[in-house]
Amino acid sequence: MSEKDTMIREPLLRKRPNTTSQIAIVGANVCPIESLDYEIIENDLFKQDWRSRKKGQIFQYIVLKWTLALLIGLGTGLVGFFNNLAVENIAGFKLLLISNLLLEEKYIKAFLAYAGCNVVLAAAAAALCAYIAPAAAGSGIPEVKAYLNGVDAYSILAPSTLFVKIFGSIFGVSAGFVLGKEGPMVHTGACIASLLGQGGSRKYHLTWRGLRYFKNDRDRRDLITCGAAAGVAAAFRAPVGGVLFALEEAASWWRSALLWRTFFTTAVVAVVLRGFIEFCRSGKCGLFGQGGLIMFDVSSSKATYNTSDLLAAIILGVIGGIFGSLYNYLVDKVLRTYSIINERGAPFKVVLVITISLLTSCCSYGLPWFARCTPCPVGLEEPCPTIGRSGNFKSFQCPPGHYNDLASLFLNTNDDAIRNLFSAGTTNEFDISSLIIFFAAVYCLGIITYGIAVPSGLFIPVILAGASYGRLVGHLLGSISDLDVGLFALLGSASFLGGTMRMTVSLCVILLELTNDLLMLPLVMLVLLISKTVADIFNKGVYDQIVKMKGFPFMEAHAEPYMRHLVAGDVVSGPLITFSGVEKVGNIFHVLKYTGHNGFPVIDEPPISDAQELVGLVLRSHLLVLLKGKMFSRERVLSEDKISCRFDAYDFAKAGSGKGVKLEDLDITEEEMEMYVDLHPITNASPFTVVETMSLAKAAVLFRELGLRHLCVVPKTPGRSPIAGILTRHDFMPEHVLGLHPHFKPTRRGSK
Repeated sequence: MSEKDTMIREPLLRKRPNTTSQIAIVGANVCPIESLDYEIIENDLFKQDWRSRKKGQIFQYIVLKWTLALLIGLGTGLVGFFNNLAVENIAGFKLLLISNLLLEEKYIKAFLAYAGCNVVLAAAAAALCAYIAPAAAGSGIPEVKAYLNGVDAYSILAPSTLFVKIFGSIFGVSAGFVLGKEGPMVHTGACIASLLGQGGSRKYHLTWRGLRYFKNDRDRRDLITCGAAAGVAAAFRAPVGGVLFALEEAASWWRSALLWRTFFTTAVVAVVLRGFIEFCRSGKCGLFGQGGLIMFDVSSSKATYNTSDLLAAIILGVIGGIFGSLYNYLVDKVLRTYSIINERGAPFKVVLVITISLLTSCCSYGLPWFARCTPCPVGLEEPCPTIGRSGNFKSFQCPPGHYNDLASLFLNTNDDAIRNLFSAGTTNEFDISSLIIFFAAVYCLGIITYGIAVPSGLFIPVILAGASYGRLVGHLLGSISDLDVGLFALLGSASFLGGTMRMTVSLCVILLELTNDLLMLPLVMLVLLISKTVADIFNKGVYDQIVKMKGFPFMEAHAEPYMRHLVAGDVVSGPLITFSGVEKVGNIFHVLKYTGHNGFPVIDEPPISDAQELVGLVLRSHLLVLLKGKMFSRERVLSEDKISCRFDAYDFAKAGSGKGVKLEDLDITEEEMEMYVDLHPITNASPFTVVETMSLAKAAVLFRELGLRHLCVVPKTPGRSPIAGILTRHDFMPEHVLGLHPHFKPTRRGSK
């Protein structure tokens, strides 16, 4: 393989090839990452706690799970409403200012005001992202997807990330960028769920001891799944679509109990949003109105179709698959280019954002000058040209009684532009040349905007571009199809979404909930299936691609074919560090100080046992808590009773947001270094193990399905050490496996 090919295949870490699986790009910054552990640690303290739990405590745990689901729904619904309210008012004020200046024919002043407002808003979003929470850049869906697969980084779900995600998204969308707030809402919902699930934030003095039950990765994973679903429900007002999004795209583990809670969470979001919409209809929300919480109602169109319409849908599906795969390819290249700029520091990130903002402003304000003025249609209910911030008929530079169709798309919020394209009974409202210009501009701007240091979603740019070429195809196929051009715009959006994101069921339901048009279900299904099938020939879905590019060690649902030719013992590498059941304090301290391992096998030896035997696995975090408690003895003797009396299971529960005991917190004297500590009470006595001759493919599937962090490999033949090694997530990564066995060739998967 040539050096150039190697660089293309490396993750998005230009100066640091990601061969360790210990660093990845979170948002726009390189961060250390760790694996999550969804295994139940069955040590003596856990068993003692489980046996002592009363019915009241179990009932409290169940009530708390549903209460947290309720709070996640309420919190995400409130944030979703606040985002829409802020965007509609800020962008509405900006567009009203431009509209008034255009009416006075102050065209240069109007451009300066438009570009100035956009740059200020963009710079505010970029400064928040670059200096406060770099992890908030981008959509956040790849990060949430990686987290739910078992990859953790402190900054992914931190309170500062939540703050910047909310306000950065508001400023970014208001700045007129070709991006959406829907992707960031998924990340926002996950951050809210994480904050609630870990009992708040100790750093910001927001904690509650009652949530100690949830101080483990398994329960937090379920809560964050609910949060991701709630984010989609809040962004699109699509509660069922949110559940299906979490199931199809975000979550790596699923079960029926989680389905009920996720559905309850999204239902709460829907109720909250409906309540606020009713409140705002009274006119108490400023410029926020029908355009706020997006609902593109195309149900007024008569959705009857015949065989020729199915042919049109097939054509759209093929076009969407081709455009979608090209879009993903170009996003990949742009992200790699931006990484070079982003690595140079925060000021460069801000400059890049301002540059893209100026380019977007020039396109949005300059391109409508190339469109011709169109006479207003006769017999309209709404005024033409539009007076105010939104509408289908922007006058721009046109004389009275005329409108500029391109300005109606560019000088509007993205939500209003989609509503204009989806509008039914408007066959001649947008000229073919205007649709071509708008599609080309949105397609290109969407590619170069994703990857800058602002919270940015891909849904809206993709829906916009898809709606424009869908409407264009509707014009061209008007002679053979009876479908309304607004419905063609909907099918175009579906085809482009399927071509870029490769989701089917969830996208189908989201689009139907978004447009309130159930009669289009068969055509939307057909378009999504075709576009996904065509695009899968060329590359992966955009989120899968970005997960890989960012360097996340993502465990796929299926093992790679070459893994069937290897066994577990073939990839175990490095010297194995073990502890005795009763170990010297100095040895433990030395190992913790000079290694980064998170799990250590514990082996009993004579005289404690008759022969060498594997006791289990002890975690680094548990060893730190045990050493801090200083339950040491001068002799090498068992002291399980003392430790069981001194500690309980919650002392070893996982701390939130990286606030656990650190090695620097230990204060151990030279005398204590020579003492002993019994590891039996905190050792997981039943870790998952595989024999060293097990197929690596089978071990990989087991590792992912059980959500493990460590998988012990035991020897097949007696007379050897009771453990041959430990498999971690890194050992299943293609970079590691193919590095050890370069004669195997990697396979390219086009689909999940």
